Amino acid sequence: MLGPVTTGHPTSPRPHRRGRSRRTRAVLVAVAVAVVLAVAVAVAVLVVPLVRPAGPRPLFQLPVACGETWQLGTYPGHDDYDVDLFPTEGRAWGRPVLASYAGEVTVAGINGSLGGRTPEDPDGPRGRGGGYWVKIDHGGRWETQYLHLLEPPLVRVGQRVAQGEQIGRVGSTGNSGAPHLHYEQRRGWEKVESYFDGAPSGITHDDTEYTVRRESNNCPPG
Repeated sequence: MLGPVTTGHPTSPRPHRRGRSRRTRAVLVAVAVAVVLAVAVAVAVLVVPLVRPAGPRPLFQLPVACGETWQLGTYPGHDDYDVDLFPTEGRAWGRPVLASYAGEVTVAGINGSLGGRTPEDPDGPRGRGGGYWVKIDHGGRWETQYLHLLEPPLVRVGQRVAQGEQIGRVGSTGNSGAPHLHYEQRRGWEKVESYFDGAPSGITHDDTEYTVRRESNNCPPG
């Protein structure tokens, strides 16, 4: 017995099918427009904070104990705006490193490799990069970085720190020739001249060796 017999023609009138096709195309166009708009919004959310002007410079303080005098310096090949800090009295190993200003810790770990320089073996093998380090976001697109710490940082990512709070100790991890604190201030993604207690450090380039002494005003409130 034969099955159902067809004539080869659509069972619904052709104009009705064309209507469905137009509606389908309209829906697809609407979906495509919605996707494009969603992508544009997502890009704007990511890009706008990056191009927004930085806020006022925070009143950064030296990242060392109140009343101590430290030597700030740079040398050829050190990179523009980078500051190395050495105490003018006593040994550097293990000295407290303090937050220059209040903010949120965004990095607390290892940059590069540690190497093997310690207080017990100060001439041990060098590592690479910054060794143990910390980055703090101070808001308004301002950031500070602290490198070559002696041991794992005393703070963790996401932690809020107060100005003057200890975040680590001076060491010589990473690519470091002697115990010291490598320090940077950044506005957005760019390094800028470091200011301390409202005064410029004078360290803007690494064309020549340059040193200056400053007393820390990173003191407890009151």
